[in-house]
Amino acid sequence: MRYLRPTSLAAASLVLLLATDGGAGSGAEALAATAAAGAPAPPPRIRATVLDDPAGPLQGVRREVFEGPGFDACTAPSLETLKAWRADSPYGAVGIYTSGAQRACGQPRLTADWIRQARAMGWRFLPVHVGLQAPCRTQAGKPRRIDPADAVRQGRDEAAAAVRGLKAVGLGKGSPVYLDIESYPLQDPACGQAVVDFALGWTQALHAAGYRSGFYSSLDSGIADLAAAARAGAAPLPDALWYARWDDRPTTDHASLRGLWTKHQRIHQYRGDVEETHGGVTLTVDRNQLDALVAA
Repeated sequence: MRYLRPTSLAAASLVLLLATDGGAGSGAEALAATAAAGAPAPPPRIRATVLDDPAGPLQGVRREVFEGPGFDACTAPSLETLKAWRADSPYGAVGIYTSGAQRACGQPRLTADWIRQARAMGWRFLPVHVGLQAPCRTQAGKPRRIDPADAVRQGRDEAAAAVRGLKAVGLGKGSPVYLDIESYPLQDPACGQAVVDFALGWTQALHAAGYRSGFYSSLDSGIADLAAAARAGAAPLPDALWYARWDDRPTTDHASLRGLWTKHQRIHQYRGDVEETHGGVTLTVDRNQLDALVAA
């Protein structure tokens, strides 16, 4: 998980936020003014794809929420490290890469027994799946991309792989798994639509399998597009968001998410690639503030 915010992304994000914010001076007011002037309104950046979701929000299935600091590291730490950090760090949740063909690091320690022992120490888990990426992503690495013409089906297929990963480490139904979509430029609406449709298919299939859906991305790309989709009425939306904005603010509030994912459904990755030492053990981690779904 890496947060990149090029100047081009920032500028495009500003345009998108102005177009989707319902407050004073919003894009909605601009569209109304355009219509009043007799000019045709521009098409929305993200259209409202709606999929059937018979399983819905999994009412009655165990749902665990964690509020407080968490961290993620590229490789699951040793149990000795987790023991030292549990005693001496502020963290209570750890991000783990449970599945995905494009994970950056191997996971030699990540087994059902590792989960069992870490859980006994009091840790809570943020499972992450790293699969296909945005079709317009330009950064090196993770070369496999979403096909805009087949995004919903591909999202379902990735969900099936994620469920296998959860089961392999003993994480049961009701657990969330967070889809990792790395940052991408916002200039191409078709690219953003592909990411949104992929996330909707991912969510639909996870719900059908009895698991909850999470979505990780940069606040300036994947999260911005998903928020636009939410305001347009797309469904089924992920059950929780994990947004990257490295601003050193350990809070889950952000103006661009006003009114969205408000019921213990947000994680903020607020700092990345930081070396920390606790209990005499050093790790390079990303720092997160949670008020969101975890797998216990």
